Amino acid sequence: MPKKAGTTNKGKSQSKESERPLPSLGPVGVDPKGCVTIAIHAKPGSKQNAVTDLTAEAVNIAIAAPPSEGEANAELCRYLSKVLELRKSDVVLDKGVKSREKVVKILASTTPEEILEKLKKQAENK
Repeated sequence: MPKKAGTTNKGKSQSKESERPLPSLGPVGVDPKGCVTIAIHAKPGSKQNAVTDLTAEAVNIAIAAPPSEGEANAELCRYLSKVLELRKSDVVLDKGVKSREKVVKILASTTPEEILEKLKKQAENK
């Protein structure tokens, strides 16, 4: 019985979330704790840092650091903090330390819409 009650509560909180147009935000989402997350497809070893493309699945980001000893991950967080105008400590790698498919979590209080807007601007400026 408690399992069923938990499921119902989960359904209620999800219905609140779905009031916002989440599907149109594509790679930018909100985790259960309320933090904004960004799905990223990293391309380490590039000539320069750049947001190369925004797809429905992920934000393609070229990173000017080699994919060794976590250098590209650190550079990715540094670059994103600059693009999103946040402190470096507010941008953390959540998943995908050794993968090109990464999830970055934004710890600052911001909305997915704001994040997506800044990423789009950056993608257009390339």
